[in-house]
Amino acid sequence: MVLVLAKSFQTGDGAATMANYTAILSRPEFLTSVFNSLKVAAAAALVAMLLAFLLAYAVNCTNLPPKFKKAIALLTQVPMLLPTITYGFAIIYSFGKEGLITKLFGHQLFDIYGFNGLLIGYVIYTLPTCFLLINNSFQFVDKKFIIVSHIMGDSHIKTFFVTTVRPLIGTMCVAFIQSFFLSFTDYGIPTSVGGTYDVLAMTLFNQMLGSIPNFNRGAVIAVFMLIPSIISIILMTILEKYSIRYSKVSQIDLPEGKKRDLFCAIASVVVLVCVLSVFAVILLIPFVEMWPFKLNFTLSHITGIFADSELTAVFTNSVYVAVMTAILGCLFAYAAALVTSRSKLPAAAKRFVDSISSIINTVPGMVLGIAFLFAFSGTPMQNTFWILIIANMIHYFATPYQMMKDSLSKMNASWETTAKLMGDSWFKTIVRVVTPNAWPTVLQVFGYYFVNAMVTISAVVFLTGAKTQVITTKISALQHLAKFDDIFALSLLILVTNLVVKGVIAFATRKKPVKVKATEAAAATVKQGARKTAEQIAAGNFALPPINPRSHGRNVVTGIASGVAAAILVAFGFGAFSGTAAASQQVVIYTNADDEAVAAFEHALDNNGYKGKYIMQSFGTSELGGKMLAEGKSLEADMLTMSSYYVDSAQQRNHMFADLTDVHSKLLNTNENTKAPKYRSPTTAQEGAIFYNTEAIKQAGVPVPKSFKDLADPKYKGLISVPDMEGSSTGWLMVQAIVGAYGTGDEGRQILTDIYKNAGPHLEQSGSGPLKSVRSGEVAVGFGLRHQAAADKKKGLPIDYVDPTEGNYSLTESVAVLDKGAKTNPLAQKMAGVIIDQGRKELLETYPTPLYQGEKEPSNGSKYPKTFDKPLTVDLLQQHQDFSEACKRAAKEG
Repeated sequence: MVLVLAKSFQTGDGAATMANYTAILSRPEFLTSVFNSLKVAAAAALVAMLLAFLLAYAVNCTNLPPKFKKAIALLTQVPMLLPTITYGFAIIYSFGKEGLITKLFGHQLFDIYGFNGLLIGYVIYTLPTCFLLINNSFQFVDKKFIIVSHIMGDSHIKTFFVTTVRPLIGTMCVAFIQSFFLSFTDYGIPTSVGGTYDVLAMTLFNQMLGSIPNFNRGAVIAVFMLIPSIISIILMTILEKYSIRYSKVSQIDLPEGKKRDLFCAIASVVVLVCVLSVFAVILLIPFVEMWPFKLNFTLSHITGIFADSELTAVFTNSVYVAVMTAILGCLFAYAAALVTSRSKLPAAAKRFVDSISSIINTVPGMVLGIAFLFAFSGTPMQNTFWILIIANMIHYFATPYQMMKDSLSKMNASWETTAKLMGDSWFKTIVRVVTPNAWPTVLQVFGYYFVNAMVTISAVVFLTGAKTQVITTKISALQHLAKFDDIFALSLLILVTNLVVKGVIAFATRKKPVKVKATEAAAATVKQGARKTAEQIAAGNFALPPINPRSHGRNVVTGIASGVAAAILVAFGFGAFSGTAAASQQVVIYTNADDEAVAAFEHALDNNGYKGKYIMQSFGTSELGGKMLAEGKSLEADMLTMSSYYVDSAQQRNHMFADLTDVHSKLLNTNENTKAPKYRSPTTAQEGAIFYNTEAIKQAGVPVPKSFKDLADPKYKGLISVPDMEGSSTGWLMVQAIVGAYGTGDEGRQILTDIYKNAGPHLEQSGSGPLKSVRSGEVAVGFGLRHQAAADKKKGLPIDYVDPTEGNYSLTESVAVLDKGAKTNPLAQKMAGVIIDQGRKELLETYPTPLYQGEKEPSNGSKYPKTFDKPLTVDLLQQHQDFSEACKRAAKEG
């Protein structure tokens, strides 16, 4: 994080400056996004904390059937078993205009975009974490005081607050803080359902990974996002005063309360049904041909995923990273919790550990990934499993640490003293007494780390290499390719894996509680003094708990098995240092291309003698762009295909590409897209087009638009979706067309402003976002990449497209070879030549824009192909983005 802080005070060239702070603070949207983030995160945290308390109370303080309680505990954790990237999709496919729940009710229940969608998404996202924290602490609350309170004649409300809420007030506040920061720093849910409700995480996303990445300004936003952590550190210090220790935690029969049990049962069922119904589509859509148009049962999505030859390796990588993260994370969190809860270290040292936990909790995963990218670029750690494991351990440290700390702090404080009098060392006491009592929490922490390592995307997407890809990075790539059915299928695979692990942990932690009669427990307590508080009771001496011989033997066997497994896993992990693609002499190719282009690349290479001599790794444009700009020549890839303006920007900044020597095809040189510097050659031209849902547009009763000027007509209000060029370069194609036809004066500004007004919450940060909205029936019309709409039409979906009369403007993607000096792979130049000279014929079938001499335009070419009359540089992109931002502000004000 020191690197991130330093970046906030630097220019792109490394010079010291305050201009980044000035630029961010001068943006009127910044303060709005700060206020919005605080508002929705606080609301979501409060709701999630209260719901989690209700569910944990039902599990721990009622006489509901044990199996029913186990079901509540397990089902509450289901949302955390899925990648967060699916949350927004699940909300849209459930509550959207064509969503599953909408169809069941016959009408849309509420508007899912903006505050409503964010609140639902954040509550679902953070509920499992709040539940784990509160439920964990409930297990260390002595329930015999409930009996004592009843005997003393207290009212039900007083008993509830004194014996249940009071011991948990600290944990509940911690759960609120954890939930707040998880919501405050998440950008996955706002990407899908945020609409025009600006939040700080999306501002950070656009700065870090937008069409013009600016890590320095992004670092400024990251610094501001750390400010709330200072407040949380102060709150955590205050909450320490409310921590209660018990001399003994009794397992007793709770008093009968049929009304209480009935209320908790009904409320728990209602909460879980509401939460889990959102994810019903994840279980349904992978088995439907095409939701919501073709509802035939099919296994093609599942079989298609497993037919991918890379999936087995990627899935194995994910499981390995998750297991190692869980093992090492448990040790890390447990050691830190021992320091703050069971050691005699100075209070300042304990506060330091708490402060580190609070700060880590506020760092967005994206910022953490970028920080690791800068810190370890060019080192032996780059592109290894270990950098992923360490990043995950740190990213998810706060909650496991708090769980361990809560459980350890509620155990009797005199155990170490008693053991010392008996001649045992502190370490021996920890191993023989404290750890066995904390074992259930340790296993819960293991599960928490494992599950989150399986579902995380934001931190690891920048850190994976060609041989260390994990399943969530594949999901991220599929999102950019608009393959949402495949995303749900992969999410289902992750869900099944996590359910198996959680089931094993539930089996390992099962126990039959040894209960004493309530009257005996109460009598023993009352004899000590009628109204003693928990703190007074805890002051007494307490003998060390006896060790169950059978439990001890089981722990020994478990420990040995765990040690063997850990040794094997560590050995496998060290292989990641020597098993990289570079070590195998294969040419590593990074690409942001669609599947059709990747297939053409592979066909050209395989048919010309290079089969098995390369590794093709796909990334989203933003992720690959971030790696290029941050790593420079240290990038693992030997060659890449990428958006041309990104390649030019990286070359200008890092001087990382060599001149191409084996490309023999000659460019047309008729416009800016058919010209190129010596270090890159265009592979494809990505054209923009208007597309529409043929069914939805009939229902809306509006004509098919023929131009962007048509999209500005008020009759299309709420019916269109377009990409925001701040978040996606696809939006630049639309802005180029408007500027080219109408200029940046009053006419052009009014047309773009009206388009943004009509789009409303459907101004998407992803280039594939409008196609997703049109497919799902959320809107009738959208703008995006022409070839993606053509592919949907070819599949038989109710999607068609129109070439706008202002022109089909295009952006090219190019191949380039990295200049690594003596380490440059000699085959990279030859493969680059083959991709252009032999691959262009197949590429033209999908991307029908001639770029090289001798190429003819196919029959499926666009009607109005155009190219902007100026070079497509980053400076021009910035000018057009400023124009777009001014129109967005005018649209909001109007």
